[in-house]
Amino acid sequence: MLEVIALDAGDARAAEHGGADRIELVSDMARWGLTPSAETVREVRAAVDLPVRVMVREADGFAAGEVQVLRDRARELLRAGAEEFVLGFLTPDGAVDLPAVEAVLEVLDGRPWTFHKAIDFAADRSAAWAALSGLPGLDAVLSSGGREGVAEGLTTLLAEHRALAGRGAPGERGAVPRLIAGGTLREPEAAPLLAGGVNAFHVGTRARPQGSWDHPVDPAAVRVWAELLGGAS
Repeated sequence: MLEVIALDAGDARAAEHGGADRIELVSDMARWGLTPSAETVREVRAAVDLPVRVMVREADGFAAGEVQVLRDRARELLRAGAEEFVLGFLTPDGAVDLPAVEAVLEVLDGRPWTFHKAIDFAADRSAAWAALSGLPGLDAVLSSGGREGVAEGLTTLLAEHRALAGRGAPGERGAVPRLIAGGTLREPEAAPLLAGGVNAFHVGTRARPQGSWDHPVDPAAVRVWAELLGGAS
């Protein structure tokens, strides 16, 4: 499964043409991706046939901020046609902020979602994974294996994938979600991840010319990744 970050409908169309399997829709990547507008959600949903996971995040860092604002934004996204989501919040001491997460999940009402890279900034990764177990609708966790990117976190990702394998279907109560490798992911890391059984990947700047958010998604760059992953989807 190849997931590509999109900022607008043009990005989403380019990702689809390049062979992406799913879109992660965000705004403002200068702040690591915030909630997109309802209008953008409608435009992207109309532009592509791919599944679209929409970010619910209102501030820098991984603190939830005003939970009611998050809930209100989630409702707006639902009304705009969003069906899948991305979110994840930490407490000041680096634990998964379960009250904030569950408050948003109540609005999402069982729809599928990804816990994003907040896990890479958790004080205790094992405790974070345990906290996530069985949350309704959770079927994926996006991680680079640590704060510095996939190259440095490769060993952790492979070990966690092995630990997660065979523990139940993602999204079922008590099941363990699928691990998605992403966050400064580069082509050389794909081969060892695939060899280790990881088959879900997430790219952002690597799908853009010069690896820059200043440029739109390039179908040719996405195609490189789709071909690199081969039959992994």
